[in-house]
Amino acid sequence: MYTIRIMTYNIHRCQGTDGHIDPARVLEIISRAGPDIVALQEVGGLLDGDQAAWLGERLAMKYYGPTVPDGNAFLSYYPLRAVRHIDIQDGRCLCADVNIAGRSLHLFNVRLHEKIKYRRCQIARLLDENEGIRMYSSVCPVLLLGDFGDSFWPLSQRLLLNPLRLARRPFWSGTFPAWLPLSGRDRIYLGGQLRVMDARIYRSTLARRASSHLPLLLTVRVADPRNYSQVKEVKHRRMEIAPG
Repeated sequence: MYTIRIMTYNIHRCQGTDGHIDPARVLEIISRAGPDIVALQEVGGLLDGDQAAWLGERLAMKYYGPTVPDGNAFLSYYPLRAVRHIDIQDGRCLCADVNIAGRSLHLFNVRLHEKIKYRRCQIARLLDENEGIRMYSSVCPVLLLGDFGDSFWPLSQRLLLNPLRLARRPFWSGTFPAWLPLSGRDRIYLGGQLRVMDARIYRSTLARRASSHLPLLLTVRVADPRNYSQVKEVKHRRMEIAPG
């Protein structure tokens, strides 16, 4: 078994609930949590470069994306490969693959629209058999994570639970708005041989001020890709000398 810590965080261009843009607050929150991989949404730009690059440099993490304004990005201590975008119409989806001790893990970092009529089309696109989640979920572990744009999420949960399952969350699962988190907009779905070992939402005073969303962190265990034969009992016998 191999364990990885992964965070999803809509940083809202590092604009806090007090109206100030301060990426240093987001930096401190991620640093305290200590994730291996971070899926960021609504990543804005800075005068000397984009916010993902600024955060990655100071966290000693490699950054991937964004390529569009207010797009999604990854920060990772693991090298990511096959980084690509899926067009989901008025939304964002950044995909990547990561190798965890010989096992491929597929990551889908999404930000869906707040209006339900757009979200239906986006979810259908994510589940496309040729490019989306269904292409991988039957053979490899999959993590779908990000900002799902809904307030009470019965529709997206019902559609996405096939073929995925909703990851275990803390009892109070609200992440939005950060100052009074009543909605669980930020979620993670699992597919394949993955097991959630720990789930937590950071609700510190700093987290409530740094962005309009609170970060969600999961500790996930990936099954060992090797197969072992099951032997009930090993019989011990004395060694015998073969004639000749």
